[in-house]
Amino acid sequence: MTVDVRTVTESELPDWVRARRTGFLVPPVVMDAEVAKIRPHMDLARVQGAFDGGRCVATFRSFAQELTAVGGAALPASAVTAVTVSPTHRRRGLLSRMMRTDLAAAKERGDVVSTLIAAEYPIYGRYGFGPATWITEWTVDVRRAGLDPRWSGPDDGGRIDLADAPELRTTARLVHDRLRAVRPGVVSRTELGWQVRTGVDPLPDEQWREPFYATYRSASGEVEGYVAYTADDRWDDGKQPMNTATVRELIALTPAAERALWRFVCSIDWITLVKSGHRAPDELLPLLLPDPRAARVTTHADWLWVRILDVVRALESRTYGTSGTLVLELRDAAGLAGGRFLLDASPEGASCAPTGRSADLTMDIGELAVLFLGDESAVRLAALGRVEESVPGAAARADLLLRTSRRPWCPDVF
Repeated sequence: MTVDVRTVTESELPDWVRARRTGFLVPPVVMDAEVAKIRPHMDLARVQGAFDGGRCVATFRSFAQELTAVGGAALPASAVTAVTVSPTHRRRGLLSRMMRTDLAAAKERGDVVSTLIAAEYPIYGRYGFGPATWITEWTVDVRRAGLDPRWSGPDDGGRIDLADAPELRTTARLVHDRLRAVRPGVVSRTELGWQVRTGVDPLPDEQWREPFYATYRSASGEVEGYVAYTADDRWDDGKQPMNTATVRELIALTPAAERALWRFVCSIDWITLVKSGHRAPDELLPLLLPDPRAARVTTHADWLWVRILDVVRALESRTYGTSGTLVLELRDAAGLAGGRFLLDASPEGASCAPTGRSADLTMDIGELAVLFLGDESAVRLAALGRVEESVPGAAARADLLLRTSRRPWCPDVF
């Protein structure tokens, strides 16, 4: 029997939700409350399912998003999520069929990139995606860190204040919007995402636990960061507190806010361990400690994957720290964004256009995504054989143009 891949109708949405839950190994119980909650936030024209004999056996969805490029430009993106194939229907090309349809539609809409968080590394490179940001998580042994236990607040004129949930839920949006304007790799958040993230309206089967909240205010009184964290209740032989603070989110707009919020979390009474959550790999946290070895890396992984759909708009949208030209030969098996392009960049702006000039560097479109947000080195990719250097020194020239002083970071999962 032929498996039919198509957009999902209203009546098929509960079956699609069941298939999605099955694919993610979540109990396949479809609750009316869950369907009712997510339906207003879904564009069914962008929800695909594979159906075999009337049963949904694969799922795929995309939604509108903005991705912050180097320099702060917000690029229209197609965010891919809810990708599953039931275990009975693997290796039949169902994902490839759904992905081709979605990428073609995104290209037609004028999206510059497509984005996703990859559950498994080997899957998405074949569709032109590349890992553009990474995350690191630390566990800090506060007792070993060497911090002064007498710390009572920032010494820069700023202050740390505890916040109630309603106040923080308003403040968080404002701070996050400001972060999106400056930090490459950050993505926009949907209204549903904010509701679930802040506990305003969690998913029906989610066990919501209200975090503690604190904000950092600069000397001028402006909120420049916030932290949300939870804590367990563990005692050693019933006599000594051995509690762990788990950071749910820490957003800082300035180095002063970043330093102060981490110092605050690591100074809470009864807390002996701090779990940082998913941070940028060059987070200040370890080097804030007198003994950086007290911060042990517990996770380091690829995070946001990007697929470039419009090379010209992507490269013209970002900023460059120096001046230079580069001719890129880009291979794209899907035929969406390949070709040869001349990038002429400077701190004042950049132009990019198809060209007949000889290539300096040749690569697959996914490798350009790896380089696009400034996180990876073209020299390193050339050493790996993933970038071909036709002109000696071209990879080093690309690094001067493309790399950033702080690594891009995506604090979200979607």
